[in-house]
Amino acid sequence: MTTDSRSGAGRRSIATLIAGALAAGGLAAAGVATLEPGAASASSHREAPLISGQPQYDNTDLYAFVSPDKPDTTTVIANFIPFEEPAGGPNFYQFGDDAQYDIHIDNNGDAQGDLLLRYTFNTQTKNKKSFLYNTGVVSNLTDPDLNITQTYDLDLIKLKNQRVVSKTKLADDIPVAPSDVGKASMPDYGKLRDQAIYKMSNGGQTFAGQADDPFFADLRVFDLLYGGNLSEVGRDTLKGYNVNSIALQIPTDMITESKYQPVVGVWSTVERKNARGYYEQVSRLGNPLVNEVVNPLKDKDKFNASSPWQDGQFLKNVTNPELPKLIESIYKIKAPSEPRNDLVDVFLKGVKGLNQPPKVRPAEELRLNTSIKPTASPKRLGVLDGDNAGFPNGRRLTDDVIDEALQVVEGELVGSKNDLGDAVNANDKGFGKYFPYLANPTSGSRGATAKGVSSGSDVKNQLGDALQPASAGGMDNTTLIAASAGGGAAGIALIGAGLMWWRRMRSRVY
Repeated sequence: MTTDSRSGAGRRSIATLIAGALAAGGLAAAGVATLEPGAASASSHREAPLISGQPQYDNTDLYAFVSPDKPDTTTVIANFIPFEEPAGGPNFYQFGDDAQYDIHIDNNGDAQGDLLLRYTFNTQTKNKKSFLYNTGVVSNLTDPDLNITQTYDLDLIKLKNQRVVSKTKLADDIPVAPSDVGKASMPDYGKLRDQAIYKMSNGGQTFAGQADDPFFADLRVFDLLYGGNLSEVGRDTLKGYNVNSIALQIPTDMITESKYQPVVGVWSTVERKNARGYYEQVSRLGNPLVNEVVNPLKDKDKFNASSPWQDGQFLKNVTNPELPKLIESIYKIKAPSEPRNDLVDVFLKGVKGLNQPPKVRPAEELRLNTSIKPTASPKRLGVLDGDNAGFPNGRRLTDDVIDEALQVVEGELVGSKNDLGDAVNANDKGFGKYFPYLANPTSGSRGATAKGVSSGSDVKNQLGDALQPASAGGMDNTTLIAASAGGGAAGIALIGAGLMWWRRMRSRVY
């Protein structure tokens, strides 16, 4: 089910056989820890009743790390719209025009935002008489055949006690990378991705657009804890799905309090305009997997609308979580003793001497010590495996947060050594070495590509060949034409039969 997390050896043990079930407990307790006295709302994939019906505004994951190729900068990635089916047209995936997508920075540990980086989007449609996302082959972001486009503005807002002190526009009217419709429509998607990376005057970079979902996990935990008998683990449930991503790389000295206080707390929120025209917060995310498996249903929506300095109201959900008790009742694995005060520092304050700011106020934030330089060989278990540049010191794309949370929650830091995990140790796609680091989205054309459709092809000139699947073998054009004609004749026959049926039905008396 999982391998030894440190040696990499393929041994299986009794401990690993309970990994699946304990994943739930680990997530709970990890989230548990994240919610302690100052813990705030955080979201994940479809984690609360209201936000599950509003995917455009749903935070799925948040990452913050010192940029590996530019260590004087910090990269923050916030993802939205869970479980994007790549071929989900004709209405593909867009950020909401009626929303503010915000990244918050707390640079002094007081659980309040000092900097706010705000993304706002605007959608344009060239031909409203067409149902198509693109009306031809798209070769660049300004291509007239890209029928639906989005642009965004990025503002830096400085705050004092949650009041605006100043506002600076960092980027204006920047194009968003579109959904990857497929190879026929977007034969060189990498080019479109590159064109969507914008270099700012302050030395930073920004990107918004579709990407492969970088979160890797087995989510069958919700099927009564991995099938009720630990038989359903090791499958990356998110493989093949995309998300909409916001990525921001910014000079570190812009976001830290000083060189003597390099720790920042990060969280993301989405505010949606309500019927009265006011913005209200509907989603929030700091540490991963918090609201998903810790809060009971009665608190989930409230949790998503709250802020870090308000979260003492959720303390009991953290110190007395439901999930470990459920695991104990099903698998007879004893739940850790309550209250779970051992997790407070790791998830609410930061680890002392690593990423805990002075005079910290406990709060659910993703805390990053920006003075710790990135390593050339990241270890997926981060701090647990001696790699202090990884989770819970920020979060990198490669960090296995489920396994890390599991092991900490089950006592790794207090003498109960274990190698627990969900048997999914890496993303199905590799990450990039340069900004925005995310893997390209899975293309809408995941099946066999139509014959003749390749980079540089003109779709209008390929219609004949495109009728032949790649697996059709030696069928020639004459056969194709005959088959097409036969199909047309069959269609006409069906239409005629339909008309005759309709006439008969009209003559019936009801």
